[in-house]
Amino acid sequence: MGLNSVDFLTVVPEFPALNSKMRIRQFSKQGGGQVATALVALARWGVKTKYIGKIGGDELGSYSLDSIRQEGVDVSSVTIEPNATNQFAIILVDGISGERTILWDRDQRLMYRDGELKREEVCSGKILHLDGHDIQAAIRCALWAREERIPTVIDIDKVEPLTGELIKGIDFVVTSSRFPALMTGISDREKALIELQKQTSGFLCSTLGHEGAMALVNGEILYVKGFKIKAVDTTGAGDVFHAGFIYGLLQNWGAEEILRFANAAAGLKCLDLGGRKGIPTLEEVQTFLSR
Repeated sequence: MGLNSVDFLTVVPEFPALNSKMRIRQFSKQGGGQVATALVALARWGVKTKYIGKIGGDELGSYSLDSIRQEGVDVSSVTIEPNATNQFAIILVDGISGERTILWDRDQRLMYRDGELKREEVCSGKILHLDGHDIQAAIRCALWAREERIPTVIDIDKVEPLTGELIKGIDFVVTSSRFPALMTGISDREKALIELQKQTSGFLCSTLGHEGAMALVNGEILYVKGFKIKAVDTTGAGDVFHAGFIYGLLQNWGAEEILRFANAAAGLKCLDLGGRKGIPTLEEVQTFLSR
């Protein structure tokens, strides 16, 4: 349960200066969003998935819904908000580094209202994947899942007043590189991760971009290095990392093997433009790792 988006990806020679004109190198329109993209990756890898989220009643909403449905993701639990504009993002991709800058907008009517979420739909799978954007809905879903003993995974990047309440009940807290420092006020990333563990009983992991990932295992910091990739675009790398993490959980792999697989999947995604177009096949990830 979480975000979907329509991404307008624009590759530029360099980040534009104020009051300037620049010819773009490449443009692509793709489906996006943290949870939606993770589910698309899992569906391509042969995992049965259901997306729960809200879609705007406009052309962007139709595009977003079709982009998920065509991947084989179950969309029977999607809610269409007739008068809302679907979430979208304009993404500037630096042609030199592949790093992206995201300009986004989200209609407040895409937030779930009381009574719109259905417990039986939220608790219909083996794992529940969340993000923290519709935070009250995420808290409600996490509570239902815990009562049904369904493991929860979260893709968390920003801090809000209810973030502490949300993460304390999550089984696998997989954060962005900046989140532990934002949540704890500690700049040292290892100390921040250790301090963050006081706020959740779940497994704690942080993505580190090209450096890979770090996790707390039995009170010790575990580093799993990333892979050297000439990045075309980093958009969606975190989403694909979370898909890789969930795939590893479903295979009952150990922590190090899960993080290595997730690092590889996220790295290979960066070889192409966009969060969806660049998702590697399962065979591509396995071949890459075998080398």
